[in-house]
Amino acid sequence: MFDTKIAIVIRDDLETWQKLNVTAFLMSGIVGADGGLIGEPYRDAAGNLYASLCRQPIIVLAADRPTLANVHRRALDRGVPHALYIEEMFTTGHDAANRAVFAEHGPDTAKVVGLALREDRKLVDKITKGARMHP
Repeated sequence: MFDTKIAIVIRDDLETWQKLNVTAFLMSGIVGADGGLIGEPYRDAAGNLYASLCRQPIIVLAADRPTLANVHRRALDRGVPHALYIEEMFTTGHDAANRAVFAEHGPDTAKVVGLALREDRKLVDKITKGARMHP
């Protein structure tokens, strides 16, 4: 059992490709913040070596726009570091452009489509209240 919980909350009205894309980007932010989350490489019965994976389970939740905005606000109010993806980032094609469009928006104007956080289990549950298991 882990003392922390990793939760990714995705806006429920996105296209499937967008949900998958945002989930992947957000998880890279969580792993980038703590390299210790990555386990040992995998090896199959034939001896083939595979990339390491996150050693901690990840919960993926869904939320509508207002609930996701509340989750974002609660994370900010509690000072919990989190990865954030905004709608405007879908219009860019590279990291520098993502950063530029992200910098144009504050917490009250960003059209949040997803966020990810890793923190104490109970705190994550409080912050993500209202979000539901992704179908």
